[in-house]
Amino acid sequence: MDPELEAFAVLFPDADLSDPVAARTKFAGLAASIPAPDTSAMKIEDLVVPADPDVRVRIYRPDFAQGTLIWMHGGGFVMGNLDTEHPWAARLADGSGVVVISVEYRLAPENPFPAAVDDVYAVLTWAAGNADDLGIDADRIAVGGHSAGAGIAAGVALLARNEGGPPIRFQLLNQPALDDRRLTWSARNFTDIPWMNSAKATQLWRYYLGPQPDSTPVSPYASPARAVDLAGLPPAYIGTAEYCPNRDEDIEYALRLLQAGVSVELHQWPGTFHGSQAILSAEISQRQIAELCAAVRRAVADQ
Repeated sequence: MDPELEAFAVLFPDADLSDPVAARTKFAGLAASIPAPDTSAMKIEDLVVPADPDVRVRIYRPDFAQGTLIWMHGGGFVMGNLDTEHPWAARLADGSGVVVISVEYRLAPENPFPAAVDDVYAVLTWAAGNADDLGIDADRIAVGGHSAGAGIAAGVALLARNEGGPPIRFQLLNQPALDDRRLTWSARNFTDIPWMNSAKATQLWRYYLGPQPDSTPVSPYASPARAVDLAGLPPAYIGTAEYCPNRDEDIEYALRLLQAGVSVELHQWPGTFHGSQAILSAEISQRQIAELCAAVRRAVADQ
């Protein structure tokens, strides 16, 4: 493990989600400890997107912004909101120079799949349909997220392709949760690592998919690795962490996208673990965040 990260690994909360409400409180406390970003060069606005039910979003507009990223927070499908994601959404907007629309999608287990995907798809169609009023370009919209949020983004990209939805320029997928089956080497063997381990990942998928018979097919919009055909999806940046249960499914998804003719930038970060980019003092974390910003800037802003 990267020495700078290893020193902080013991400070991450235990990988226990038996009580989702308590876990949300711990997650909020962890987010509150992150140094506040500089937002002096951007406008920030909270809006409600009309849907069924309505969806809260927070829009970050850097000065002279070009392009838009619809961004989904991490938190294993059960934690997170606009406030916990503020440090990251603001940094993405500032570092990339694009408008970031942070989405407060509904959380499991109270709202299992497809609630989160429906919420994000509603925001995508709203943003594209109201582009002029929002001051954005409907042809330069990307979707992205971290962890569970990245998995939701990948599912929305599949849904938009299949349903003829708004065009998505790019997918920014950081350590995405893509496969509920948990059969890869990393999913089976990373049992004692910080923050996200194989047991916790299995628990999160159970919450997200909700109670259902084993014979019920799992939708690829929930578990994008189950999609048979990946052709025609937007180009993607996929970031993976060396000590992350999601690592191998993410790499396999990147390879399948490439084999389907989709352009992919795959970055495997050595010595890192799931969510370790939150340790901002580490040089490798700073590089990870800078890469995410640069990737979306190249995709939707540098035209």
